[in-house]
Amino acid sequence: MTDKKNIIVLGAIEFKSIVVGFQAFDQMVKVAPIHIIDARTISAGKYLIIFSGDVASVEYAYKTGIETGGTHVIDKLFLPQVHEDVIPALGETITTEDWDTIGIIETLTIVSGIESADSAAKSGGVKIIEIRLANGYGGKSYVKMIGKLDDVQAAVDAGIAKAKEKNLLGMQTIIPQPHKEIKPFFM
Repeated sequence: MTDKKNIIVLGAIEFKSIVVGFQAFDQMVKVAPIHIIDARTISAGKYLIIFSGDVASVEYAYKTGIETGGTHVIDKLFLPQVHEDVIPALGETITTEDWDTIGIIETLTIVSGIESADSAAKSGGVKIIEIRLANGYGGKSYVKMIGKLDDVQAAVDAGIAKAKEKNLLGMQTIIPQPHKEIKPFFM
């Protein structure tokens, strides 16, 4: 595991085979000094690797993982200049006092969820508070964000546009002025 702050380059590869995922993981760490953020089996018999490091190392490990994975790669991500909200929200819930409008984007892969979160965050004005990574969700991912209504609408639009590029959008919703009773279950 690595410190989730100050990461600039992010890589992620999602495999439809657990065995191939382990094989690619081994090859990736052998060829480049990357920092592993998460590497594990996920729902629906898939394997996930999320990693960071300097640009050259992440790119080299990414290419090695893709090559090793071949046709078993479901989704992949090489993201220089990842938004600062994304890494801390991976598999975590970030608390915030803001409770104006919430937005949720559901994607069909974990990698597309990370991409959607990054696009939403970069649209500005929202706080990414959680990116859930497939466990118990049938291989899906979802992103939660909070902000002002116009900002959440723009962020959700940016996030769904990114997921639609790969035809990996599940569903999305915007809840203006959410009731206080859902907050303990949302955060």
